[in-house]
Amino acid sequence: MQRYSGFGLAKHALSHNENWQRMWRNPTPKKKYDVIIVGGGGHGLATAYYLAKEHGITNVAVIEKGWLGGGNTARNTTIVRSNYLWDEAAELYEHAMKLWEGLSQDLNYNVMFSQRGVLNLGHTLQDMRDIQRRVNANRLNGIDGEVLDTQQVKEICPVLDCSPNTRYPVLGASWQPRGGVARHDAVAWGFARGADALGVDLIQQTEVIGMRIEDGQILGVETTRGFIAAETVGCVAAGNSGVLARMAGIKLPLESHPLQALVSEPIKPVLDTVVMSNHVHGYCSQSDKGDLVIGAGIDGYNGYGQRGSYPTIEHTLQAIVEMFPTFSRVRMNRQWGGIVDTCPDACPILSATPVKGLFFNCGWGTGGFKATPGSGNVFAWTLAKGYAHPIAAPFSIDRFVSGKLIDEHGAAGVAH
Repeated sequence: MQRYSGFGLAKHALSHNENWQRMWRNPTPKKKYDVIIVGGGGHGLATAYYLAKEHGITNVAVIEKGWLGGGNTARNTTIVRSNYLWDEAAELYEHAMKLWEGLSQDLNYNVMFSQRGVLNLGHTLQDMRDIQRRVNANRLNGIDGEVLDTQQVKEICPVLDCSPNTRYPVLGASWQPRGGVARHDAVAWGFARGADALGVDLIQQTEVIGMRIEDGQILGVETTRGFIAAETVGCVAAGNSGVLARMAGIKLPLESHPLQALVSEPIKPVLDTVVMSNHVHGYCSQSDKGDLVIGAGIDGYNGYGQRGSYPTIEHTLQAIVEMFPTFSRVRMNRQWGGIVDTCPDACPILSATPVKGLFFNCGWGTGGFKATPGSGNVFAWTLAKGYAHPIAAPFSIDRFVSGKLIDEHGAAGVAH
């Protein structure tokens, strides 16, 4: 890593970035690659990184229509956890969690992963039964989890209203101490920097507008910069996955919805964990800058607009004030929306398709960020081998025909 003296730092600061070392190259696309990754978000960049690092496949292009990490990676609320109910989902997210725990060291780039713990609140007897069931399932799968009572929740999060007089009293919670948050931009930048250093071409401002397929085999993609050939193509484009699939004549069981979030003005540190409530329907954490990071559920309509609707903002803030009355006078600084692709069973698709050499990684809904390293790792394995990684195998597109769905709507609650 390049180091500067105090004088050197001042010199580079005054250069208006002109002499700063670029984090990655800006290459001209080659005519042909071994593998093309469509989508330069966290999952796509992680896929490229692990393809090069673990499988030695470096003749790889990541094609992004905007800028790296500028889609859902830049538009999420950064929560990381692995306390899912069913074995298949739990294994996938726990695989990601273990990679998160060593990710900064692996990338030699600080992704600011903070294991501050995640509380999932229970407000009814049925909530608590569901929490008990999920924590027991987690522990059988070797995933950390505890069932807390009201007093234990209050001790972990004093700013939360745990009085018995609230509209939705807090009866307890599940607690995953290893959960937390990470810096979304740093995750994208770290994977991009690592992939570039291993020889991967990161091609920005280039949109895929078609796919060239002959005799059931993918030959490459048509882009706004011309045709780029490859006999293996992995599509990792979140809310636009259905659009890409239609280019190949495939209809995926996806719906794309806006998902909104908000951040407040910076305030002094008051919340050092993540608090989520399915019942009241909101979640909140506090960033290192002091902003309250707030979200809830998706807008009810299908669409590709990243703006969202006013009723969802109102509903979200009502939920937060219900849980944290002391936040009622905190001003919101900004709001944004991302486009999430949701599957009927609230689980992703990590799968080959009927077109030979064409693979899709999509359908993460509102839970994609937490899976970033695990998703990239198993998808890279799948692209390199030509068949599904064992952890990815249950998430084949074929499950929507066979009926082997993995219903994670409960554990994927709120917007996670």
